[in-house]
Amino acid sequence: MTTPELHQSPFFILDATTRDDRRRIVELAEEKSLELDHDVCQRARSDLTNPRTRLAAEIGWLPGVSPRRAAQLLVCLRDSPIVVRAESGLPTLAHLNLLAAVFESAEHEVDAEDLSKFIQELAYLADALDPDEVLRDINEDRAVSGFPEVRAVDQIESELAERKRHFRNVMKDALDKLPARTLVQVMTDTVDGVTSGGEVHAPGLIDDLVDSYEVETQDFLQKEAENVLNLIKAARDAASRGEAAVKPFVDKLEIVTRNWDAIAQPIQLSAKARGVNHEASRDLAYEVRDLAIELFNQHDMLTLSQRLTGLLQDLFAEVPDVSERVEQDADTLEDIFRGRGKADQLRDEWEREITYRAEIGLVFKDVLSISPSGVAWKGQSFPLESVTRVRWGGIRHSTSGSTYTIAFGDNSSGVIVELMKEGVFSAFIERLWKAVGVKILGEMLVSLKSGGALRFGNAILYDEGMALERRKFLRAREKVRCSWDRIHIWSADGSFCVGAKDDKDLSCAMSYIDIDNTHILEQAIRMAFKKPGMRRLSELLN
Repeated sequence: MTTPELHQSPFFILDATTRDDRRRIVELAEEKSLELDHDVCQRARSDLTNPRTRLAAEIGWLPGVSPRRAAQLLVCLRDSPIVVRAESGLPTLAHLNLLAAVFESAEHEVDAEDLSKFIQELAYLADALDPDEVLRDINEDRAVSGFPEVRAVDQIESELAERKRHFRNVMKDALDKLPARTLVQVMTDTVDGVTSGGEVHAPGLIDDLVDSYEVETQDFLQKEAENVLNLIKAARDAASRGEAAVKPFVDKLEIVTRNWDAIAQPIQLSAKARGVNHEASRDLAYEVRDLAIELFNQHDMLTLSQRLTGLLQDLFAEVPDVSERVEQDADTLEDIFRGRGKADQLRDEWEREITYRAEIGLVFKDVLSISPSGVAWKGQSFPLESVTRVRWGGIRHSTSGSTYTIAFGDNSSGVIVELMKEGVFSAFIERLWKAVGVKILGEMLVSLKSGGALRFGNAILYDEGMALERRKFLRAREKVRCSWDRIHIWSADGSFCVGAKDDKDLSCAMSYIDIDNTHILEQAIRMAFKKPGMRRLSELLN
């Protein structure tokens, strides 16, 4: 059993109280020298009579507790430490020092759930420490003992900061005595409890404890992450031999990833509560996700892909970036799973969804239509696969209501539709997007990936960014190429706007109504900006 720091206090060594004056402390030191080491007693005397060291001793003792009550608590701490936890009505700092002493007195065999609750209790109590309250308690005792009062609360705050580090170390030492599995369980239960599953901020002591835990587990997590990456590579290498060859590696990958996540769980919860991602967890999760996508996209291994996606949902729910993306993956795979064998049904449903016909005009009516066979206006028809450009938008007029424009065409020709019915406009655009918008988006990304460039009004789109115009008064405008991390976007006055974050004069506005595929460009950029670390627009193809 470790000797609690409270029993190493100069007050304890000399049997002194916070209300003893200088003369009495000297007497006690002389008396104790007869039974204890002389140097120890003189050092304790010096600590209590020297103004520079006395404050630290007071902070580490039982400020605000009467001498008689302090003596009773110390006896209780010696004879039955666990009973001290039930004490109530004590000043916060004194209570904390007693609880820390209980931690130091604990045997190695402890109940994990009880230890977790104990850590949470101490952490919440530490968050409630009030420097002004401590200052008042210390000065009340000094008024009796004759020592000069502490004038500045910042002296108290400095000592309390040191005291909190002591509490953190006490908890850490108690955890270090546990078997590894129990230590991880206590850490996980503690962080989960104080953060409500990563939803609320933890007390400062818990954050400090997690930071220390992260440092100490870094080597293990790094080595286990390397094992995960090796298994992912092995699974990729085996994929060409079929699902049966890949499955053993996925079996091992699941075991190793679960082992990794069990250790990382407290760090993930703490990071989520602080509003950040645990980068190592996010990176590892995306490596597993990439394997799941590759197994399905390139080798049609739906079952294994679903299994890995389910693993990620189970293990990385506390990593916001990952959980949202994997949830979408799971929904997509589930849709694919349910849709296997129902291709004709899905095709029929898609055809119904995109089919639409409207007559436009008061007397002489023209037909606007879209169907699997193509999109048509006034008898001019374009097969869906030939449509390469679309644009649309509305203009509100103060006296005559709103007018709406829809345009579409292939590489050589096109049509423009003008109408006034918002319902027809909205219904047609919804179907136009489903029928050709996604196709055009994919073709645009493929072109960019191969090194192509696309012009949108005065802007030029590249895979790695855009060339924007710098506005200059009475001078020719110049184009400046910006990478995606420099760019931000917005909508204004019927246009999609792209500008440089660090240069307000560098921007371009593209009219939704007048410039082909502006809506599709906007959708592509907004999708890409949701992809962590995106550098090229064609990454959306993944």
